[in-house]
Amino acid sequence: MVKVKPRLTQRAFLAGCLALVPLLPLALMQDKAAPKEVIWGIIGCGDVVEKKSGPALQNAPRSRVAAVMRRDKTKAEDFARRHGIPRAYDDVDALLADREINAVYIATPPGSHLEIALKVARAGYPLYVEKPAARTATECETMERAFSKLPLFVAYYRRAYPRFVKLKQDLAAGRLGTIQSVSYVFSRRPAPPRAGDWRLDAERSGGGKFVDIGSHALDLIDFLLGPLDR
Repeated sequence: MVKVKPRLTQRAFLAGCLALVPLLPLALMQDKAAPKEVIWGIIGCGDVVEKKSGPALQNAPRSRVAAVMRRDKTKAEDFARRHGIPRAYDDVDALLADREINAVYIATPPGSHLEIALKVARAGYPLYVEKPAARTATECETMERAFSKLPLFVAYYRRAYPRFVKLKQDLAAGRLGTIQSVSYVFSRRPAPPRAGDWRLDAERSGGGKFVDIGSHALDLIDFLLGPLDR
Protein backbone atom coordinates (compact mmCIF):
# COMPACT_ATOMS: atom_id res chain seq x y z
CA MET A 1 0.00 0.00 0.00
CA VAL A 2 1.29 3.46 -0.91
CA LYS A 3 0.72 6.37 1.46
CA VAL A 4 1.63 9.76 -0.05
CA LYS A 5 0.80 13.41 0.49
CA PRO A 6 -2.41 13.93 -1.52
CA ARG A 7 -2.85 16.55 -4.20
CA LEU A 8 -5.52 19.25 -3.95
CA THR A 9 -8.21 17.19 -5.72
CA GLN A 10 -7.32 14.20 -3.57
CA ARG A 11 -7.54 16.32 -0.41
CA ALA A 12 -11.01 17.43 -1.51
CA PHE A 13 -12.19 13.84 -1.83
CA LEU A 14 -10.29 12.94 1.35
CA ALA A 15 -12.50 15.39 3.26
CA GLY A 16 -15.47 13.25 2.33
CA CYS A 17 -13.61 10.03 3.15
CA LEU A 18 -12.73 11.32 6.60
CA ALA A 19 -16.45 11.77 7.23
CA LEU A 20 -17.36 8.39 5.73
CA VAL A 21 -14.67 6.01 7.00
CA PRO A 22 -15.46 6.38 10.74
CA LEU A 23 -19.03 5.30 9.99
CA LEU A 24 -18.13 2.15 8.12
CA PRO A 25 -16.59 0.08 10.94
CA LEU A 26 -19.89 0.41 12.81
CA ALA A 27 -21.83 -0.35 9.64
CA LEU A 28 -19.68 -3.42 9.03
CA MET A 29 -20.23 -4.89 12.50
CA GLN A 30 -23.42 -6.86 11.77
CA ASP A 31 -23.28 -8.67 15.13
CA LYS A 32 -19.48 -8.98 14.94
CA ALA A 33 -16.64 -6.96 16.40
CA ALA A 34 -16.00 -3.77 14.45
CA PRO A 35 -13.04 -4.15 12.06
CA LYS A 36 -9.96 -2.05 12.69
CA GLU A 37 -9.95 -0.71 9.13
CA VAL A 38 -12.05 -0.46 6.00
CA ILE A 39 -10.52 -2.62 3.26
CA TRP A 40 -11.79 -1.56 -0.13
CA GLY A 41 -12.41 -3.34 -3.37
CA ILE A 42 -12.70 -0.76 -6.15
CA ILE A 43 -14.69 -1.46 -9.31
CA GLY A 44 -13.59 0.88 -12.11
CA CYS A 45 -10.16 2.51 -12.41
CA GLY A 46 -10.74 5.57 -14.58
CA ASP A 47 -9.66 9.19 -14.15
CA VAL A 48 -11.63 9.80 -10.94
CA VAL A 49 -10.03 6.85 -9.18
CA GLU A 50 -6.61 7.58 -10.64
CA LYS A 51 -6.45 11.23 -9.65
CA LYS A 52 -8.79 11.59 -6.70
CA SER A 53 -10.62 8.82 -4.93
CA GLY A 54 -8.05 6.02 -5.16
CA PRO A 55 -5.25 7.98 -3.46
CA ALA A 56 -7.75 9.45 -0.97
CA LEU A 57 -8.99 6.02 0.11
CA GLN A 58 -5.36 5.00 0.58
CA ASN A 59 -4.59 8.08 2.70
CA ALA A 60 -7.68 8.17 4.90
CA PRO A 61 -7.00 6.79 8.41
CA ARG A 62 -8.10 3.17 8.93
CA SER A 63 -8.65 2.78 5.19
CA ARG A 64 -6.77 0.95 2.46
CA VAL A 65 -7.42 -0.57 -0.95
CA ALA A 66 -6.79 -4.30 -1.30
CA ALA A 67 -8.16 -4.99 -4.79
CA VAL A 68 -9.26 -3.23 -7.96
CA MET A 69 -11.25 -4.35 -10.97
CA ARG A 70 -11.22 -3.13 -14.56
CA ARG A 71 -12.41 -4.95 -17.67
CA ASP A 72 -8.98 -4.56 -19.24
CA LYS A 73 -6.81 -6.83 -17.06
CA THR A 74 -3.56 -5.23 -18.24
CA LYS A 75 -4.76 -1.76 -17.23
CA ALA A 76 -6.09 -3.08 -13.92
CA GLU A 77 -2.73 -4.64 -13.13
CA ASP A 78 -0.91 -1.46 -14.14
CA PHE A 79 -3.13 0.62 -11.84
CA ALA A 80 -2.59 -1.79 -8.95
CA ARG A 81 1.17 -1.81 -9.46
CA ARG A 82 1.47 1.98 -9.54
CA HIS A 83 -0.70 2.45 -6.45
CA GLY A 84 0.68 -0.40 -4.36
CA ILE A 85 -2.55 -2.42 -4.40
CA PRO A 86 -2.11 -6.18 -3.91
CA ARG A 87 -4.62 -7.62 -6.40
CA ALA A 88 -6.23 -6.74 -9.73
CA TYR A 89 -9.18 -8.40 -11.43
CA ASP A 90 -11.01 -8.08 -14.76
CA ASP A 91 -14.31 -9.46 -13.48
CA VAL A 92 -16.74 -8.05 -10.91
CA ASP A 93 -17.61 -11.45 -9.46
CA ALA A 94 -13.92 -12.24 -8.96
CA LEU A 95 -13.39 -9.04 -6.99
CA LEU A 96 -16.46 -9.69 -4.87
CA ALA A 97 -15.03 -13.12 -4.04
CA ASP A 98 -11.83 -11.53 -2.70
CA ARG A 99 -11.49 -12.70 0.90
CA GLU A 100 -9.81 -9.57 2.26
CA ILE A 101 -12.14 -6.74 1.24
CA ASN A 102 -14.99 -5.65 3.52
CA ALA A 103 -16.44 -2.74 1.50
CA VAL A 104 -16.88 -1.89 -2.18
CA TYR A 105 -16.55 1.35 -4.11
CA ILE A 106 -18.15 1.55 -7.58
CA ALA A 107 -16.54 4.12 -9.87
CA THR A 108 -17.83 3.05 -13.27
CA PRO A 109 -20.13 5.15 -15.51
CA PRO A 110 -23.69 5.41 -14.11
CA GLY A 111 -25.15 3.09 -16.73
CA SER A 112 -23.58 0.10 -14.99
CA HIS A 113 -24.13 1.18 -11.37
CA LEU A 114 -27.40 -0.64 -10.72
CA GLU A 115 -26.31 -3.97 -12.18
CA ILE A 116 -23.06 -3.96 -10.20
CA ALA A 117 -24.71 -2.63 -7.04
CA LEU A 118 -27.19 -5.50 -7.01
CA LYS A 119 -24.26 -7.93 -7.15
CA VAL A 120 -22.58 -6.10 -4.27
CA ALA A 121 -25.78 -6.32 -2.23
CA ARG A 122 -26.09 -10.06 -2.88
CA ALA A 123 -22.47 -10.45 -1.78
CA GLY A 124 -23.31 -8.63 1.47
CA TYR A 125 -20.89 -5.71 1.27
CA PRO A 126 -21.50 -2.07 2.22
CA LEU A 127 -21.35 0.09 -0.89
CA TYR A 128 -19.89 3.49 -1.70
CA VAL A 129 -21.07 4.41 -5.20
CA GLU A 130 -20.00 7.30 -7.37
CA LYS A 131 -22.50 10.00 -8.14
CA PRO A 132 -24.95 10.02 -9.70
CA ALA A 133 -26.00 6.80 -8.01
CA ALA A 134 -27.79 5.67 -11.17
CA ARG A 135 -29.40 7.03 -14.35
CA THR A 136 -32.98 7.40 -13.12
CA ALA A 137 -34.97 7.73 -9.92
CA THR A 138 -36.39 4.25 -10.52
CA GLU A 139 -32.90 2.74 -10.68
CA CYS A 140 -31.93 4.58 -7.49
CA GLU A 141 -35.02 3.32 -5.67
CA THR A 142 -34.26 -0.24 -6.78
CA MET A 143 -30.74 0.12 -5.43
CA GLU A 144 -32.03 1.57 -2.18
CA ARG A 145 -34.36 -1.39 -1.67
CA ALA A 146 -31.53 -3.84 -2.34
CA PHE A 147 -29.50 -2.19 0.43
CA SER A 148 -32.32 -1.96 2.96
CA LYS A 149 -30.20 -3.98 5.42
CA LEU A 150 -26.77 -2.86 4.23
CA PRO A 151 -25.02 0.54 4.29
CA LEU A 152 -25.27 2.50 1.03
CA PHE A 153 -23.36 5.76 0.53
CA VAL A 154 -23.27 8.03 -2.54
CA ALA A 155 -20.11 10.04 -3.26
CA TYR A 156 -21.47 13.51 -2.57
CA TYR A 157 -18.36 14.21 -0.55
CA ARG A 158 -18.62 17.99 -0.92
CA ARG A 159 -20.96 18.01 2.08
CA ALA A 160 -17.84 17.41 4.19
CA TYR A 161 -15.87 20.38 2.83
CA PRO A 162 -15.12 22.68 5.79
CA ARG A 163 -16.54 25.71 3.98
CA PHE A 164 -19.90 24.02 3.41
CA VAL A 165 -20.02 22.65 6.96
CA LYS A 166 -19.42 26.21 8.22
CA LEU A 167 -22.07 27.61 5.87
CA LYS A 168 -24.62 25.07 7.13
CA GLN A 169 -23.83 26.08 10.71
CA ASP A 170 -24.25 29.77 9.85
CA LEU A 171 -27.57 29.09 8.11
CA ALA A 172 -28.86 27.07 11.05
CA ALA A 173 -27.86 29.85 13.44
CA GLY A 174 -29.71 32.45 11.35
CA ARG A 175 -26.57 34.49 10.68
CA LEU A 176 -27.59 34.93 7.04
CA GLY A 177 -31.21 35.75 7.77
CA THR A 178 -34.16 33.92 6.25
CA ILE A 179 -33.39 32.32 2.88
CA GLN A 180 -36.27 32.95 0.49
CA SER A 181 -34.92 31.39 -2.70
CA VAL A 182 -31.82 29.91 -4.28
CA SER A 183 -30.35 30.55 -7.72
CA TYR A 184 -27.35 28.47 -8.77
CA VAL A 185 -25.29 29.19 -11.88
CA PHE A 186 -22.40 26.97 -12.92
CA SER A 187 -20.26 28.43 -15.67
CA ARG A 188 -17.00 27.02 -16.97
CA ARG A 189 -15.44 26.65 -20.38
CA PRO A 190 -16.28 23.12 -21.52
CA ALA A 191 -13.43 20.74 -22.10
CA PRO A 192 -12.98 19.55 -25.70
CA PRO A 193 -15.03 16.39 -26.29
CA ARG A 194 -13.04 13.16 -26.06
CA ALA A 195 -13.74 10.04 -28.06
CA GLY A 196 -15.62 7.55 -25.93
CA ASP A 197 -16.51 10.06 -23.19
CA TRP A 198 -19.33 8.36 -21.28
CA ARG A 199 -20.75 11.72 -20.18
CA LEU A 200 -21.82 12.38 -23.77
CA ASP A 201 -23.50 8.98 -24.13
CA ALA A 202 -27.04 9.11 -22.74
CA GLU A 203 -27.26 5.33 -22.35
CA ARG A 204 -24.17 5.27 -20.12
CA SER A 205 -24.55 8.61 -18.35
CA GLY A 206 -28.30 9.06 -17.94
CA GLY A 207 -28.12 12.79 -18.65
CA GLY A 208 -24.72 14.11 -19.65
CA LYS A 209 -22.92 16.90 -17.83
CA PHE A 210 -26.04 18.04 -15.98
CA VAL A 211 -26.41 14.73 -14.17
CA ASP A 212 -22.65 14.36 -13.70
CA ILE A 213 -21.86 17.85 -12.38
CA GLY A 214 -25.25 19.43 -11.71
CA SER A 215 -26.17 16.73 -9.22
CA HIS A 216 -23.43 18.08 -6.94
CA ALA A 217 -25.25 21.43 -6.85
CA LEU A 218 -28.60 19.81 -6.09
CA ASP A 219 -27.03 17.77 -3.30
CA LEU A 220 -25.43 20.84 -1.72
CA ILE A 221 -28.73 22.73 -1.83
CA ASP A 222 -30.41 19.73 -0.20
CA PHE A 223 -27.65 19.59 2.44
CA LEU A 224 -27.72 23.30 3.22
CA LEU A 225 -31.43 24.09 2.94
CA GLY A 226 -33.25 20.79 2.52
CA PRO A 227 -34.46 18.23 2.57
CA LEU A 228 -35.78 18.84 -0.94
CA ASP A 229 -39.10 17.14 -1.46
CA ARG A 230 -39.91 18.00 -5.08
